[in-house]
Amino acid sequence: MDDDAAMSYVVGVDGCSGGWIAASRRATEAAVCCRRIKTLEDLFADTVTPRVVAVDVPIGLLERGARDCDVAARRRLGPRRSSVFTAPLRSMLVATSQEEASRVRHRIEGKRVSIQAWAIVPKILEVDCLLRDNPTRRETIREVHPELSFFFLNGERPMSESKKKPLGRAERVSLLRTWCGEAIDQTLAKRASLQCEADDIVDAFVALWTAERIRRAEAVSVPSIPPLDAHGLRMEMVA
Repeated sequence: MDDDAAMSYVVGVDGCSGGWIAASRRATEAAVCCRRIKTLEDLFADTVTPRVVAVDVPIGLLERGARDCDVAARRRLGPRRSSVFTAPLRSMLVATSQEEASRVRHRIEGKRVSIQAWAIVPKILEVDCLLRDNPTRRETIREVHPELSFFFLNGERPMSESKKKPLGRAERVSLLRTWCGEAIDQTLAKRASLQCEADDIVDAFVALWTAERIRRAEAVSVPSIPPLDAHGLRMEMVA
């Protein structure tokens, strides 16, 4: 393995209040590093930049209708289908409130925007601007969804419980241990210093699992041939 390959690393990222939780690992190391960052751009400020960034946020947006990847992911997830929120329409990104976003969507589709869907719009806008302003990063930054990643980590079976339930979190942590050992428990023990929720860490770790699959060219794209949005961004989920 050459020096560049040895130094290369991949990152799994999940949004948290006021920023992002980034779990990363180098190709030659077993240890997982987890840190809080303010923006995704912070990942590219280091001398060695990540080879893959797997981020839990919709990338590639439609002017109306549902994205194929959202529909396909819900179909696979069965009892966990409700974890896949409907991605916002592109025109909703300029809204400054849930009420304004709801008016935009209602005018186009006759539907409203949920509080959960509105909560992630600022993160979606951040990633959208980053990829539109930096086209070379479109191969590096890829969309993932934690429940779809857990589906594949679990042998293509949906998780039996919601992650919001104690049993659901326990089964996800147990599954992550089969891949990264005690790293997940050690990081969860430092949750207070990371200023995030336990779910943010769990989701960042499973995003990292997917990032490593992307690096090894083993990941699955949903759909297999992703369409592009009006700005050339892939509308897919990778797992």
